[in-house]
Amino acid sequence: MREEIAPAWERVTEFTKAAQEKGTEAVTWAVRLSSGLASFGVSLPSPELAHVLVSHVFWANEGPLAWKYLEKAIAAGLAPPMLLIALLSSRSLSLSLSLCLSLILGSFRVLPYFLITENQIRIMIMVSVDDVLHLSEIFGIQASEPGTLVVEFTFCIVWQLLDATLDDEGLLELTPEKKSRWPTRSYEMDIDGKDYYLKTGYSESLRKQNSVKAVELILHFLQNKKISRLISLARENMPCQWSSFTQHLGLLSTNSSALRNSSLQLGTLKQLGGQCHGTSHSTLWIPIDLYLEDCIDGSVAATNAIEILSGLLKTLRAVNQATWHDSFLGLWMASLRLVQRERDPHEGPVPRLDSRLCILLSVTTLAIATIIDEEEANPIGEVEQTIQWKRKAACGNCRQGLVSCLQILGDYESLLAPPSSVTFAANLAAAKAMISVSGLPNGSGFLECINLNDNSLNCSGNLWHLIVEACISRKLLDTSAYFWPGYVSGKMKPIPHNMTSQVAGWSTLMKGAPLTSSLVNALARNPASSLAELEKIFEIAFNGSDDDKVSAASILCAASLIRGWNIQEHAVRFAMKLLSPPVPIDYSGTDSHLISHGPVMNVVLTGISSVDCVQVFSFHGLVPELAGALMAICEVFGACVPNIAWTITGEEVTAHSVFSNAFILLLRLWKFNHPPLEYCIMGDGAPVGSQLTLEYLLLLCNARLLSSCNSNKECGSKNGMSITCSSLTQPIFVDSFPKLKVWYRQHQACLASTLSGLVHGTPVHQNVDGILNMMFRKINRVSSQSVGPGASGSSSLSSSSGPGSEDSHARPMLPAWDIMEAVPFVVDAALTACSHGRLSPRELATGLKDLADFLPASLATIVSYFSAEVTRGVWKPAFMNGTDWPSPAANVSIVEEHIKKIVAATGVDVPSLVDGPEGGSSQATLPLPLAAFVSLTITYKLDKASERFLNLAGPALENLAASCPWPSMPIVAALWTQKVKRWTDFLVFSASRTVFHHNDDAVVQLLRSCFSATLGFSGSQISTNGGVGGLLGHGFGSHFSGGLSPVAPGILYLRTYRCIKDIIRLTEEILSILMQSVKEIAETAASKERFELLKKTKNGLKYAKGSLCTAMAKVKVAASLAATFVWLSGGSGLIHGLIQEMLPSWFLSVHELDEDGRCGSLAYALGGYALAYFAAICGIFAWGIDSMPSSKRRPRIIESHMEFLASAMDGKISLGCDSALWRGYVSGFLSLMVDCAPSWVVEVDVGVLRRLSRGLRLWNEDELALALLRKGGVGAMASAAEVILASD
Repeated sequence: MREEIAPAWERVTEFTKAAQEKGTEAVTWAVRLSSGLASFGVSLPSPELAHVLVSHVFWANEGPLAWKYLEKAIAAGLAPPMLLIALLSSRSLSLSLSLCLSLILGSFRVLPYFLITENQIRIMIMVSVDDVLHLSEIFGIQASEPGTLVVEFTFCIVWQLLDATLDDEGLLELTPEKKSRWPTRSYEMDIDGKDYYLKTGYSESLRKQNSVKAVELILHFLQNKKISRLISLARENMPCQWSSFTQHLGLLSTNSSALRNSSLQLGTLKQLGGQCHGTSHSTLWIPIDLYLEDCIDGSVAATNAIEILSGLLKTLRAVNQATWHDSFLGLWMASLRLVQRERDPHEGPVPRLDSRLCILLSVTTLAIATIIDEEEANPIGEVEQTIQWKRKAACGNCRQGLVSCLQILGDYESLLAPPSSVTFAANLAAAKAMISVSGLPNGSGFLECINLNDNSLNCSGNLWHLIVEACISRKLLDTSAYFWPGYVSGKMKPIPHNMTSQVAGWSTLMKGAPLTSSLVNALARNPASSLAELEKIFEIAFNGSDDDKVSAASILCAASLIRGWNIQEHAVRFAMKLLSPPVPIDYSGTDSHLISHGPVMNVVLTGISSVDCVQVFSFHGLVPELAGALMAICEVFGACVPNIAWTITGEEVTAHSVFSNAFILLLRLWKFNHPPLEYCIMGDGAPVGSQLTLEYLLLLCNARLLSSCNSNKECGSKNGMSITCSSLTQPIFVDSFPKLKVWYRQHQACLASTLSGLVHGTPVHQNVDGILNMMFRKINRVSSQSVGPGASGSSSLSSSSGPGSEDSHARPMLPAWDIMEAVPFVVDAALTACSHGRLSPRELATGLKDLADFLPASLATIVSYFSAEVTRGVWKPAFMNGTDWPSPAANVSIVEEHIKKIVAATGVDVPSLVDGPEGGSSQATLPLPLAAFVSLTITYKLDKASERFLNLAGPALENLAASCPWPSMPIVAALWTQKVKRWTDFLVFSASRTVFHHNDDAVVQLLRSCFSATLGFSGSQISTNGGVGGLLGHGFGSHFSGGLSPVAPGILYLRTYRCIKDIIRLTEEILSILMQSVKEIAETAASKERFELLKKTKNGLKYAKGSLCTAMAKVKVAASLAATFVWLSGGSGLIHGLIQEMLPSWFLSVHELDEDGRCGSLAYALGGYALAYFAAICGIFAWGIDSMPSSKRRPRIIESHMEFLASAMDGKISLGCDSALWRGYVSGFLSLMVDCAPSWVVEVDVGVLRRLSRGLRLWNEDELALALLRKGGVGAMASAAEVILASD
């Protein structure tokens, strides 16, 4: 066929030459040419004709008429426009650009017809264009669909114009490649450049003129809606090439003389990355406030707060479309509010101010450092670098955002006022800056001189100075921050040189001074100021003499750990290393190498046992690793007989002491006293944290080990953060610790069923008998009977069932694990004897206290036994009458009054604690196990020695009492407040929480109060302005003027939700309350709009729009609050069920939001957007927005939900909800996916995306339909191009 029509092309060439010579009009030429080609049977548009015409024009007959012929050939559909332009550009677009301009624009106008060209011809055109421009080779994408070729072609033409302009101006040499990947000069073609220039009259002036026209053409392309959209598809799907393109574009914008000579500006080019405009209003960052406050609950988390906080900030920045400046400002202010909310927290076994300061100065700083590291990490040659560049371009440099935000942070004086306990540290930070500004020597020894006289140090320091120091220490800022306006007030006078030698501090240690008692005390009181100082003390703790090791360990776990905010991530890591020392290379002993480290370990264990210290480990994500180290210590020291002992600072420390300290700390890391089937039965409905078991902690520990092995980057970033590298060398499992495993299985059996299995004559029975005789030796001396175990574990009074009377008081010399195995049977025997009247309550409490004193670790088993027994309901109640058991009568009425005052803001009724005319003292009862445990805890003195044991017993007592019928916890609070007055606030607040444990309706009312307080609805007793202040209030405690005040509903919810059993039902209630809130918002907006329209002013329309914007803002806040509650309460598992099951079911049902017709369709439209925000934010919190999902289930769940949306839009699913609500949801959810989580879109099947896009276009949502396809990856690029070309 080609041979048959070959003469036609000769005729075409001759005909065109003749037409040019005669000056034939282009229209006439095109009509005759079309007729002639038809006679030869040539199909149009013809690729061969394109080759003939271009060759004819450029080889011999270039002129104005020739260009008109080409333009008419395109308009008449004689030659494929893409191929014509491709052939022209392959020779040189910089030539005769003034003539080429209209041709290129005309080609782009007729591109849509390419999509409907006959398939065989279209394939030929695609192959020809690809052969000419090598698009598949350059872009790495095979153009199997027409739309894909259109995108590649458009990007190619614009890029060629750009490089041609750079080449003409001599700027191409400044690019990394030093040349263009496209032909830009005539010498790149098979013609003689000099002769060609002479022939065509191509002069320097023409070159400059063409450069200006090329720049204008580039700008025209980017301003053309259709072309710019096609180019944006290249940006989305060709990151490597896009990076190179933007580099060239940057050269043009900064160095081009043609641009300066152009009347246009290059603002369009600079905005290719898009601009984000945000706000730092506090309501936008409520999820951060809630998360930070939740961290202070006291429940130990096995997650890493730094990672969660950095991910949360990135997601909120995307949702709020905020700049980094606004995002960081929102984070800092939320952290400052956390500190100010409890400047003087109430006493008790709960986190206090140190935990809050750790979040502000360590966790927040490290979270920001993580984000900055991610942005600035730019691995050469990887695709990820360009993806990161795209995100950077949107809102500017991350580090610059931090600097600008910190500069204005100093204006918020009320938030920056330091609590009294950190005033000196703030002054010291300000003094450091003052010294630097004054030009004085800035060394730690110089600052230590100031330490001699606190009263002389008045530098007006505040939390701003501490924040800046924390950032400087992690290289997020440099010391130029000291010169910021207002940062330093005044100058410091020099201190006499002879004063520095008198100071004993860290500088003294660094000079090699020995660890004297005075130096140890000084170092323990003052945190290290640098990593070098911390490394020095760790080196001594690891390799020093025995005495120095103990001293150094005590220093490391003192102020440097709890208040060394600038080096805290290193301090916790060093403490971990002291708890898990490696086996020496030359070690050959039969016993574990850990035994020789007993003294140091004991110092570390006692040093990190405070509630705040454990929280610090939790914040830094070290709970799993800490649990692994503690298991190893327990396994070894629990098998040692107690005669292994050391003397530390005059106090004897035995193997039992080390074991007990490690074991109690271990049990505080997981829900050891919760029924083991609780989280299995509830599944995804279980509260977050209830799944913590030893197996789960070890799973996380091993995962961290694997992650650490796979990535050395985690063990040291450019900011020096060594926060995630594991100190373990091998995976560990429960089976790795046989002794611990035996106790663990017995513990689980004890929780799951009644105690049984004790056999007479066995070693366990003998140990039980010996321990009982030790506990009740006084009773045994005056009675012929003693408390002893029965055959099945139940107790009886047996005669002389133990060692001889002369040895009955002796303490059993048993390994700790043997004692722990016997303790459940011992407690069971004692409690049964008390219930039968053979043991008085006082004797029971005394005996249990003796057991706990003998082996403090036994307190944990006592807790688990009582926790299990109180749920069985087999024990008779104990009457708290003041005769047999202590009476709460003196404080019950006060506790009741305080509880009512605390929950007053929620509108919840508190059941009465007094049920009789006699004041209730004779009516107070507790389940016997709870009464016994309360009596035991009351025997403890509230001193430093007992603190670490009460830190276990206190929360356990609260949890145990909360699981008992009302009013068990208020009675416990009344009993304890008689013992410890300064714990009153903690105990009363704990009692107030149980109001919600026993009443599901009260929980729903509490949630309503949270939404009302946040949105500023009437009826809130905390705040009528709403926002964070209304939700979380300003703290709790009787230290406020006027005594106890109502506690903000958000605080009550955060301290309550972990004890709510059915979280799935709670989520349904949250969804219902969200829609009720939307209805109220819509009614308010509608009433305001009607009112403004009645005013008959010409600004009425503006007012109506303003009320709608206000309504939308409130809807977004309500949805964000609801999503945060769901995320915190149920975690990602609950959100999976929400997206897959709960929301689809909701849409299939009928819901009325405007029964009375007060707000029309507005309620449904706002309801749809509220649900969209709610669902999207839930998903973002659970899965993140990164291209690598934090959950492997994300792609499957998103795909499932998108299929549901597409099927409903296709009419395959019948919905029960209002159409306006459904449309608002679909549009809102897909918009948030596109704008905030584009990585989700890529994970959806292209076919589903096409169906969604088609449905959106039917709703006239053309922009969203296109955006969805644009974000769909290479597979959806062709469909996106087709939509663009088909648009008006």
